[in-house]
Amino acid sequence: MSSGFSPGRGGGVIAAFDAAEVSILRSLVSMVLGLVAPGQTSDDPLERALGIGDGKAPSDPVLARLFPSAYEDERESSEFRRYTEATLRDGKRSDAQTLLDTAEPGRVELTPEQAQAWMRALNDVRLTLGTRLEVTEEIHQELESMSEDDPRYPAFVTYDWLTYLQDSLVRALW
Repeated sequence: MSSGFSPGRGGGVIAAFDAAEVSILRSLVSMVLGLVAPGQTSDDPLERALGIGDGKAPSDPVLARLFPSAYEDERESSEFRRYTEATLRDGKRSDAQTLLDTAEPGRVELTPEQAQAWMRALNDVRLTLGTRLEVTEEIHQELESMSEDDPRYPAFVTYDWLTYLQDSLVRALW
């Protein structure tokens, strides 16, 4: 199992992953990449060309978590979403692609920019998995009392590993 990230040269970070870990990371990041594909666009051709969305809040709880409302007021939130969601989706896809392009078995050395992209991509994966699993703050107690035969056990262990990985990355960067 990966020992996490450690500081590297020039503000970058270093980690080592085995093939199974890389496979898990690639699979989960690919799942998120599919979720953050371009969203609903406006029916207006000019707005569509400019990437202006339809402003509708996502009905999928994962997408609602990845793209939360910016305002309490539904109208203001919808207007904000129209102009920002496409750019946010582009950023999430770019971060995911950076992780996919740089994750490989063995030693991985990331530049500061790649490490930041990994941090955001890992966060998106954790938000996605955590929402689907309905993770609460009591995850560690729940995991300790969960039987390894529980069908949720592998997903909870994966979530815990992702949390550790992200924490080690944050610590290595700062």
